[in-house]
Amino acid sequence: MEKMSRVTTALGSSAISGRTMFCHLDAPANAISVCRDATQVVVAGRNIFKIYALEEEQFVEKLNLRVGRKPSLNFSCADVMWHQMEENLLATAATNGAVVTWNLGKPSRNKQDQLFTEHKRTVNKVCFHPTEVYMLLSGSQDGFMKCFDLRKKESVSTFSGQSESVRDVQFSMKDYFTFAASFENGNVQLWDIRRPDRYERMFTAHTGPVFCCDWHPDDRGWLATGGRDKMVKVWDMTTNRAKEIYCVQTIASVARVKWRPERKFHLATCSMMVDHNIYVWDVRRPFIPFATFEEHKDVTTGIVWRHQHDPHFLLSGSKDSTLYQHMFKDATRPVDKANPEGLCFGLFGDLAFAAKESLISSDANRKPYPGGDRRYPIFFFKKPDPTEQFAHVSSALSVFETDLDSNRMDWFVKTAQLYLLCGKPFAELCDHNAKVAQELKRPQVSTTWTMLRIMFSDPANLTMPGLNHNLSKLGTLPLMNSFNMKEMSSGMGTESRLERSKGESRQDNIHLEPGNSHASNNNEENEETEGSEGQAEYMFCDAELDDDDLYSMENDNQAEEQEYMLPQEAFQLRHEIIDNPSAPEHLQQDKADSPHVSGNEAEVTCLTPIESFSLISISQPLFSPHLPASFFCPIVREMLSYYAEQGDVQMAVSVLIVLGDRIRKEIDDLTQEHWYMSYIDLLQRFELWNVSNEVIKLSTCSAITCLNQASTTLHINCSNCKRPMSNKGWICDRCHQCASVCAVCHHVVKGLFVWCQGCSHGGHLEHIMNWLKSSTHCPAGCGHLCEYT
Repeated sequence: MEKMSRVTTALGSSAISGRTMFCHLDAPANAISVCRDATQVVVAGRNIFKIYALEEEQFVEKLNLRVGRKPSLNFSCADVMWHQMEENLLATAATNGAVVTWNLGKPSRNKQDQLFTEHKRTVNKVCFHPTEVYMLLSGSQDGFMKCFDLRKKESVSTFSGQSESVRDVQFSMKDYFTFAASFENGNVQLWDIRRPDRYERMFTAHTGPVFCCDWHPDDRGWLATGGRDKMVKVWDMTTNRAKEIYCVQTIASVARVKWRPERKFHLATCSMMVDHNIYVWDVRRPFIPFATFEEHKDVTTGIVWRHQHDPHFLLSGSKDSTLYQHMFKDATRPVDKANPEGLCFGLFGDLAFAAKESLISSDANRKPYPGGDRRYPIFFFKKPDPTEQFAHVSSALSVFETDLDSNRMDWFVKTAQLYLLCGKPFAELCDHNAKVAQELKRPQVSTTWTMLRIMFSDPANLTMPGLNHNLSKLGTLPLMNSFNMKEMSSGMGTESRLERSKGESRQDNIHLEPGNSHASNNNEENEETEGSEGQAEYMFCDAELDDDDLYSMENDNQAEEQEYMLPQEAFQLRHEIIDNPSAPEHLQQDKADSPHVSGNEAEVTCLTPIESFSLISISQPLFSPHLPASFFCPIVREMLSYYAEQGDVQMAVSVLIVLGDRIRKEIDDLTQEHWYMSYIDLLQRFELWNVSNEVIKLSTCSAITCLNQASTTLHINCSNCKRPMSNKGWICDRCHQCASVCAVCHHVVKGLFVWCQGCSHGGHLEHIMNWLKSSTHCPAGCGHLCEYT
């Protein structure tokens, strides 16, 4: 009500004037329609059916057609249309499947004239013939269209669309006998009203249901369609095959489309959900609306231009229970708010930048460098077109081209094709991917795969040549059989015991090579082991080992020793500290009595508990010398982020899949989803469909795994009775005939079946391909022009 601008339009002897205004309705509206002289509008819905007068300042309620104490479902309207030749004639489509006509000239309160109940499900659309008074067409959810002669009590023709639902029907403005119908399966059919047995033409207009269609009022060969795929398409129906000449991309599914009077390239649309606005598009500029009406607070359900020759007034009804008259001068112009600058990267690194001419006018005289440095921009200036009705904005486009050889993406394609992401052990996957990267001259990536193998592989399985051989053998020897006491003392003691150990041939002594052993002088102050070649492979610790554990490793033939009893006191009484403490007496006695150890040897081999542990740790470390895999997770997380930031999202996703649960919990789900979506988009740009599908299947993000789960259900109709197949066999349970019969060889297709989405005929893949090599017509003889791509 705030917008008070006023317009008066001269239409012959009458004039239309008014302003932007609205009124509140009793219930949400499903459809609206205006009378021929543009003075009244009818509003229909589930709980409303009223006529309002369009006065200069406001809407005035004239008639309530919903009468009676308990109105029947015949008043619950899904669509309404006012006849453009007979001012007293209305038709409504009821949700219970009834088609009702209303005669406003009746003197009684109930204006219902005729009732047709032939449809079994909700009627979605009714349409009067533009020049024939008594001809009415309806389209229903049951898949049938019916033509009614209002002088008769039953329909005169029934048209089967062979689909689940008819969403819209519209008589042609060009041909008296032709009408168009849009369907739930994405097809649009053209019918001759004189031939109800089959359609004249059919084509697939949208991916998904086609909710609406509208014939152009002036260029009568143009048909506009809108669907759930958020697109509005304009088709040229004058050619042999329907030709798409314009396509407008909207932000929501298109519920209504209406051509704007007196403007050849303008049409209005509204959405079925999400978006509440009404848009007027110039089909020549499909990326931004020409005008926008933003008054409604809920979904717009019906739009109609007030007069067929007046482009300035638009009427709309909505689920917010309001009826609006919009003045075109009050519409919002999105182009006035659009950003005049644009930036876009090409697939191969080229950069395009569009801006106002004034911003880069200083560079306008710069000439391209033919055959020279390609880093400098090349300028393109768009010449103004006097036929366009847009505001002239002078702009220039700069294209910064890059050297093609330096930015070739062959490595990306080959890497995607050759990488292994599953099916083999982790170490083999890393080795294979490292080899692939190395062959493609990407040493950093190759090294990264090798490092990941080292970090996360099982230590027992490491066989890298750089690792010390003794380390790999160390973990495989049993603890109690690695050394006997005699051999351990040979690496510790005097020259006499070294010579004695050389004469013994034992294979267990693999850690102490005689050639590298250095015997220490026979003095009491030097008892360290110097004979092992291992540099940092043995782990020494401060843990204690009981003396019994040490001496239990002596020769098994040794006589049974006296059982050692634990002392009563945990710590001995403090004694005088001496320079050379001797071993405990009972241990000295045991060693002296041993037939294999002399008294001299007993003195040397008496070791403190810590020294005993050092010898035991040579045969088997108590702790793994390798860091746990979790230690490297923060480093790997930073590495993946680095690769992603550098643009190599392929590496980030590949490592994420190969490592799996080892690293997945370290990275938040949104980041993973962003990486996956970026990589899948690149794969699909290069038409690597199989690799893309493999990445989708191996991902664990719910938003990614659902990408290949959409539209995976195939509904099959019998080729004979046209009814849906309910079983999994080849025999239709309704007509008891073979459903999948090859149109070429006429045999049942039990394997791979290919069919035309236009006429539904098909057969063996090889037969159909061979047929279409020599003919474009359907082999079944239906006359459809089939195409195999």
